Amino acid sequence: MALDLLAMGALYQGPDIDRIRLMAEPSKKPASPLKALIPSKTKLTTIETKRIMSVLDETIHKVQLVTLLSYVTSSDEDLEGMLGKDIAKAMREHQDLCQALLDKVSYLQDEERRAQEEEEFEDEAWFRDHLLSLEQQKSHLPPLMQQIKESTKNILRLLLSNPQAARLLQMQTLGRSAGAQSFIDSLVELRGFLFEKLLTSPMEAKDKAQFIQDVTKQNKRNQEAIDALKSELAARTKDRNTEVEKESSMVQDLKHQLQQVLKVSENSLHRTKREAEKQQKVDFRASQARVAKIQQEILQLRSQFHNLVMENREAEQALRKKKYKVETEIENWIQKYDTEMGEKQEEYEELDLIHKEEKAQLDELKQRHDVLVEEFAQIREEREINSKKRMEDEQELMRMVRAATLIQAVWKGYLVRSMLKSKKKKRGKGKAKGKEKAKGEKAKGKKAAKGKK
Repeated sequence: MALDLLAMGALYQGPDIDRIRLMAEPSKKPASPLKALIPSKTKLTTIETKRIMSVLDETIHKVQLVTLLSYVTSSDEDLEGMLGKDIAKAMREHQDLCQALLDKVSYLQDEERRAQEEEEFEDEAWFRDHLLSLEQQKSHLPPLMQQIKESTKNILRLLLSNPQAARLLQMQTLGRSAGAQSFIDSLVELRGFLFEKLLTSPMEAKDKAQFIQDVTKQNKRNQEAIDALKSELAARTKDRNTEVEKESSMVQDLKHQLQQVLKVSENSLHRTKREAEKQQKVDFRASQARVAKIQQEILQLRSQFHNLVMENREAEQALRKKKYKVETEIENWIQKYDTEMGEKQEEYEELDLIHKEEKAQLDELKQRHDVLVEEFAQIREEREINSKKRMEDEQELMRMVRAATLIQAVWKGYLVRSMLKSKKKKRGKGKAKGKEKAKGEKAKGKKAAKGKK
């Protein structure tokens, strides 16, 4: 399908040239022997080369879109919301066609497998009819494939006419298969080769060929040097192997000498063992004579031990008598000590009784002192309560006096007002004079009340 796309005409107007740059990246490294392989130009100058690169860029762009169709149609996302109604409809039709092709291909493969298993019936008429029907069904595949190609072209036209939908489709790069990605990478690599080829002028191509020829000659000389070194290495390896063989023969000789030394050491060991056994017998006889001599010395020492025991017993008797005398003196001293301590104990008990009586008197005096302290505290609290109560009574009396004074002043004012009212009824003409008198009396009453306060 990708090859068919490459054969199609230009369906994409105004390719995104900035997406895949048409400039060769300058080398960041310093000048090197490979400088002859790098083109001197960094941009395409002729219209023909630009058109060639534009066609290749369009092809890569279309292949990228086509390789994502199967993933988008098989996903559960809303195609109409993401790509538009027309594109979603075209993709569904394309998916139906692809599914029909896959079903027919899988069916034909199964039938061919069965036919291969039933080759023993190839002379039968029904078997030939079956093969003929398979061939007829295979003949239906090219038209279906042509329909898929036309459907793919139609989807590409719709996508290229709607750049936003094309960008949304290109964002689904994770859904592209490994084979499709490899094919796209190959196309991009081919574009790089073609771009470098278009940038190279005939003179540069000639220089490049000359450089490659020189490199080939240099490689040939290097190969000859490598072959010489290999032959020298083989000779030295052979010499080393001969030296290793000599050393291995020396090792074998040393092993043989070691075995002989072991045999000599075993013989000397047996000889030493026999001499040791003879020496053991001689030592045994000498030890028996030494034992007899030691037994005689033991008898002499026993007699000396008996004499010493008798002498020690006599000394022990003398020491026992001396010990008895000392013990009697100690008992006398103990009895004297007991009598003196008894007298001291009686004196101590008398003093203890006197001390207990004085302590009891002291406790009684402390109890009396505590009672007196409590009584004094109660009396002081009662005095404080009485003084507070007296002050509160005095304050209450003052409040009552002020209240009585206030009540008297109010009552006098009331009397004055009532008298004025009665005078108003009697005197119609002297109304103003009565008010003045009432006011004067009222003012006098207020002054009197203030003076009482």
